[in-house]
Amino acid sequence: MSMPLVTTEIHDRVGVIILNDPDKRNAITLAMNEAITATLNDWEADDAIGAIIVTGTPPAFCAGADLKDLLAEQNQAGMQRIYEGFLRIAHSPLPTIAAVNGAAVGAGFNLVLACDIAVAARQNAKFDSRFLQIGLHPGGGHTWRLRSIAGRQTTLAMVLFGEVLSATQAHDLGLVWQVSEEHRLLDDCLALATRTASQPKQLNARTKATILTLDTIKDSEQAVEHELHPQLQSMQQSAFRHLVENLQQSISANPQSHAATECTNG
Repeated sequence: MSMPLVTTEIHDRVGVIILNDPDKRNAITLAMNEAITATLNDWEADDAIGAIIVTGTPPAFCAGADLKDLLAEQNQAGMQRIYEGFLRIAHSPLPTIAAVNGAAVGAGFNLVLACDIAVAARQNAKFDSRFLQIGLHPGGGHTWRLRSIAGRQTTLAMVLFGEVLSATQAHDLGLVWQVSEEHRLLDDCLALATRTASQPKQLNARTKATILTLDTIKDSEQAVEHELHPQLQSMQQSAFRHLVENLQQSISANPQSHAATECTNG
């Protein structure tokens, strides 16, 4: 009986996706993409899941696209199928974290770039574009995502010049949010993911959409307008309304205490 190419875990409100083909260093296959897509479809519709972590079974995070599938899919529709897994994660409204426990190469690097933030294992993680080194033009939005996260010079250095980054180098260049010791990697990711998963799921999704479309904003007035309607909508939701109700009840029960606090804060 073959092992599942993707396994999952749920910790409180956090879903963990584990790429699980260690003999191929978790290379992305069409079957793996189908499993990722099915998992996200389920979790996005489940109010009990508020955030996602993506990682790989050691020794790698993800070694890129499986060459057999890549060679069989040399047309536009086929390449879209190759991209489907990491693009499904990139387009998810849920907060996402890449727990980079080993090498992230080519399409595996795309998977890291698709997540909202990345946490890297200090000794084992490395980041390698490698497209040009195997005679292949970058794909799947690789250069756009890399440049938007780390800038022009880092993109050119990694893509054209073949620079491979360690966890610490990636952190220094803004590709990685946090560097963790190997034995702490998943726990550190869970701490981050649990914090965001405790917030209202719809509010997270709307805020993430606002942040990811900031490149369309050209001036202060547009920036205010960009956030105005989502903020007004959030004020009608239960989380904010309950906070206001509790605050009003607290003020009614103890007005002198709140007056003293206002004077102090002023």
